[in-house]
Formats: sequence, C-alpha cells, structure tokens
Amino acid sequence: MSLSRKLVRLLDSKRSAGIPPDVANKTRLHIADAVGISLAARRAMAMGDWVSRALAVGGGSGVCSVIGGAQSLPPASAAFVNSALVHMLDYDDMHDAARLHPTTVTFPAALAASELAGAGGDLLVEGVAIGNELMCRLGLMWTPTGSGPGSDWFCSQLFGYVGSSIAAGVVLGLTEDEMVSALGLAYMQAAGGKEPGFGVDSNARSIYPAFAAMGGIHAVLLARAGIVGPPSALDGTAGLFRIYMGAEPGPAAMATLLDEDAWFFRDTLIKPWPSCRLSHSYIAAAFAVREKMPRAPVQRVVVAVNPSAAKLCRPLEARRRPRTIQDGKHSIPFMTAFALARGKVDLETLTEKALDDPAVLELAARMEIAETLPDNPGNPPAEIAVYAAGACIRSPKHDDAALKPSPAQIREKFTSCLAYARRATEAGGLWERLVNLDATRVSEVLRAIPRVAIGEAQVE
Repeated sequence: MSLSRKLVRLLDSKRSAGIPPDVANKTRLHIADAVGISLAARRAMAMGDWVSRALAVGGGSGVCSVIGGAQSLPPASAAFVNSALVHMLDYDDMHDAARLHPTTVTFPAALAASELAGAGGDLLVEGVAIGNELMCRLGLMWTPTGSGPGSDWFCSQLFGYVGSSIAAGVVLGLTEDEMVSALGLAYMQAAGGKEPGFGVDSNARSIYPAFAAMGGIHAVLLARAGIVGPPSALDGTAGLFRIYMGAEPGPAAMATLLDEDAWFFRDTLIKPWPSCRLSHSYIAAAFAVREKMPRAPVQRVVVAVNPSAAKLCRPLEARRRPRTIQDGKHSIPFMTAFALARGKVDLETLTEKALDDPAVLELAARMEIAETLPDNPGNPPAEIAVYAAGACIRSPKHDDAALKPSPAQIREKFTSCLAYARRATEAGGLWERLVNLDATRVSEVLRAIPRVAIGEAQVE
C-alpha cells in the first residue's frame, strides 16, 4: 500500500472517530482568527487589491467569495486571494516546531470547497482540522532548523499543497481513490523555496502560502473529474521526500507521520504580534529589557541568534534599514529595535511609516549579531544585551509561555483586527457566528462578514 493511501485511511479514521471537542473548538478559533486578520489586511494593504485584480484577469466572475469584499471568483482564484489576505500581515497561526502556518492554507481551500458544495460549517471545521493535522505531521517529521532537511523550504507552501487538497477533499466528499489522486496531483505542483524570505527588497513573501491553497483546489477538482495522480507521490523514487528533502524519513519520522492517536495541530499557536514568528522571542526579550533601560543613549545592542534566526539578519545593513514592511517584519535587527524603541508591536504602529522612524533606525544601526545560540527547532531562545550609560542590561531567560495567547486574548486580537478594519461594532456578532460555525451554513456566515475597502489605510 502506498504511503499516500495509508495517510488517507489514517486521516479518514481520525475523522470517523470524531474530531475531539478541544480540537474542533481550537479549529473554530483559528478560523475566526484568520477571518479577523483578513479584514484587517484589506484595510492595511494595497497588495490585496493587486492580488485580487491579478487573479480576476480573464475570469473575474465565479461562485466563491473573497473575504470582506463584494468580489466573487472561480474557486482556485478565491482560495489564492483569501490565503494571501490571511498571510499578508504576517499575523497568522504557526506551529513552531513544524515551522508552518497551517490554517492560512487549509481554510481558504476548504472555504472555496464549502461554497461549491453548499456545505455546513461543521464540514468546514472538519476539513480544516484534518488538513491542519496533516500539515503539522509533515512539518514535525522533519523538524526543520537552520540547516538540513526542510531548512530552505517554506513548509507552509511545500506541505500546504497536500494539506489544502485534503481539507478541500473532505468538504467535497472525495472517495478514498480520489483523495489519493488529489495528493499525487498536489505533489505535481509542489514548490516553495525560501528565497523570498532570505532575500530582501521583495514583497512577494506576503503571499507565498496562497500558491498552495490554490493548488489544493486544482488537485481536488482534477481528481474528482477523474484524473489519477501518482499514488507514490510522497515516498516514490522521485517523490516529495527524496526530491524536496533530499532524504528518506527515518523510523521516528514515519512514526510521527502515521501516529494513530496524536493530534499535533493542538500545538499550533495564534500569533500575538504581526511579524515573522522567529522575531517573536526577540520582541518579548526587547520588551523585558526596555523596562530596565536607563534614560541614556544606547551605545550598542548585542543580539544572540541561532542559525535559523541568523538568516533573518543577513545582509546586516539591509536588515537594519529595510525598504519594505515585509522586509522589516522578517528582520531580527529591525524588529528588536522597533520593540525597544516603541514598546508596542501592533497593526497601528508596525506600518510602512515605521521604516523611517528615527528612533527605531538609530537603535537598529547599533545592532550587533552574535551567532552563538543552538540551532533548535521552533523559536530561538532569544538573548539581548543593551549597553548604555556604562551598564549592560541583559534580557532574562525567555519564557515561551508569554507567546501563547489564551482564548480571551485570541478574542481580544480578533476585536482589535475588526477595530483596525473600522468594523468594531460588528466584532461581537461576527465572533459568535464564527465560534459557533458548526450550527450554520457557510454561506450564511460569509454574508455576515462586513465589507472592508482594500488599501483604505494607504490613502488616509
């Protein structure tokens, strides 16, 4: 039996056994988070308009909705635009050890499939939960670090093709054979090199998960129509593991992938700040140091990094003075300086204007990088030392618990996203609809999402 078929059967058995209540509840929270981020992104980013117009060329009419807009597009195009909106602000959920954003990919694909099928919210939740679980397993079996298998791939994109096809396939009710074909057809589109993240002067990293959301829809529609994808897509001679990871997975990795009992999606976190997840431990460390800094000029700031974080520090001068907000959010020196200077990281402060903030740039110019930390999976154990007034103020040992928002904080984040989108009065009602998604049809929830003009903040 091929690995693809084993996976399809495993995921189907987990679904048949019933999504555990805590996983279903968590999935609804992550869907609500994605909707809130999308509405904030519409107001914040003119890029949303560029993406929408690009995907509408030659086929602007369709049956699938774009979140927060009047536009309808064909299903694959709608999945692309919605995924781009979820990721655009770099505020979307993250599985730290797997190093991927699962809901960003699976939700838009499952949403488009739900509209095609006229599905209820319960089926949407199932599709997202199962797709997220597969993505987290694929990421965890390789546990990417700064080097080795997976280090040069955006795992959200590479494994997202497979995850989004499963999510959409669940909603569309594909048979086992069709699901296996969909995995093969997803593999035939797989991509996701990290150069948009390692390089500078590009804004395209804002939309990379969207290619996978679109690809998943293409895969399931082709499979449903009768196209048979390669069943050996994952573990074949020229399969995804050998070509993209350069190795066959060992027994421990395969045990993770095929674990019958675990729900690895449980460890996926909703972000507290709208920037690259690798910068979050540095933001937390900067906030802790800021409380102890004397009112005196800072001479130097030494930031300790591991090989993963070091990639977001090179080239150092360009990282100190980013030219796009996307570069800024992916720069350890800039985000550390921003947190030290402003004491707050949110949608109102972390904008294009921050790139020219003298206080931020002055601190960024004093950033020194010391690659001294271990190359662990997940977040680096950030360390910051600030030298000022003849003293050295060091950050305390980083407490990762500070980066795990509670359900109440997740709702607060949702409300702040709606407030940023200038739709604060509608936040409470929309939240209740989304966290009770199982009880209604997806089409009804979509009609309740308020409209937000794209790029409104850019012209205010």
